[in-house]
Amino acid sequence: MIGRRIRRTLVLGGARSGKSRHAEQLLARAGEVEYVACGLPADGGDPEWADRVALHRVRRPASWSTVETTDLVAVLGRPGPPVLVDCLSTWLARVMDDCGVWTEDDGADERLARAVDDVVAAWSGTRRRVVAVSNEVGSGIVPATASGRRYRDELGILNARVAAASQRVWLVTAGLPQRLR
Repeated sequence: MIGRRIRRTLVLGGARSGKSRHAEQLLARAGEVEYVACGLPADGGDPEWADRVALHRVRRPASWSTVETTDLVAVLGRPGPPVLVDCLSTWLARVMDDCGVWTEDDGADERLARAVDDVVAAWSGTRRRVVAVSNEVGSGIVPATASGRRYRDELGILNARVAAASQRVWLVTAGLPQRLR
C-alpha cells in the first residue's frame, strides 16, 4: 500500500478489547470526523448500555459529529469528512430485527442478504475515508441458542466480506492492535 491512500479500514476485536479506542486513534489527526453510531440510542432503559454510550461519547473530540443511523449506504455514498462506523455488529443486529429475521417473516432472509450486499457495495465504492469497528465473535463460545448461532454466523460472513473489501484490517486483543492486512 505504499504510495496508495488507505481509504477503508476494518477494526475487529472481542468485547472490551479496545477496538473502538484503536479505531478512534486511527482518525485522531483527521480533525472533523462523522461518527456513525449504529446501536440503539441510550434511553435510560438499560443502564449498562447507557454507560457504554457515555464512555464512547466522552472520548470523542468536540470536532466530531455524531449520527445515529443504520443507513450506512447513505452515509458511505455522500461526500464528507472521514467516517467512523461503530459498529457493524450493532448494525447487523438492528438490520436482522428490521428485516424480520427473528420473527421468521416471509422474505426476511432475502431482505437481510440484500441489506448486507448493499452495505458491502457501499463500503467498496465509498470515496470517503472510513474506519469500521466490528466484534469478532467466531473465536468465542458457541452460542447456546439457534438465534445466537445465526447472529454469530451472519456477523462472521459480514466481517469476512468487509475485510475482503478493506485495504487495512486490524485485530485488537487485550488492547493490543495487530495489523492483519
